Amino acid sequence: MEKLYVQFGCGLCAPEGWRNFDASPRLWVEKIPLIGRFIRHPLFPKNCEYGDIVRGLPLAPGSCDFLYSSHVLEHLSLEDLRQALANVFRLLKPGGVFRLVVPDLESEAKKYLASDESDRAINFLKSTYLGKETRDRTVMGWLHAMIGNANHLWMWDFRGLEAELKKVGFVNIRRASFGDSHDPKIDRVEDEGRWTDALGIHCFKP
Repeated sequence: MEKLYVQFGCGLCAPEGWRNFDASPRLWVEKIPLIGRFIRHPLFPKNCEYGDIVRGLPLAPGSCDFLYSSHVLEHLSLEDLRQALANVFRLLKPGGVFRLVVPDLESEAKKYLASDESDRAINFLKSTYLGKETRDRTVMGWLHAMIGNANHLWMWDFRGLEAELKKVGFVNIRRASFGDSHDPKIDRVEDEGRWTDALGIHCFKP
């Protein structure tokens, strides 16, 4: 039986051989049969599916061999992060792999502490997306704030995320680096640029 590879928060990266899910409101609209057909220039590839890892993906428990997420978990609140990890664990087969990439809070904090520039706090907030430079007070700005998810809600270092993964039940949790998965299918989904100043983790469901 062919292995099931799944990524969530895929954005525009939807390689063949993967089930690619994203929770973007734009994708949801594009997938509405009577409305999506009138969108002249769809943003998402045709093989993207709408799915929210926090609410649960439309997949059977224990059906996945591999789950992947890149720069997704930092956009979740702490409560939602914990629900997402529980859902990932539930979807994986025994022995299944979860591989993730998030911005590295420790790396950014070290840059902040090492800098003696007067604008180091501004640079830290910009690099971590934890602050807002401007606030759009228009109706469209309010709607974007309600349904958008551009800012980071929670940042992670290795020890913090390792602890959360252990609580769910994951084992053999290690730091990962680009290209170290030894699985040719991973090459289709990983982008080396997204590993810059990032924290990668590779772990297993026992």
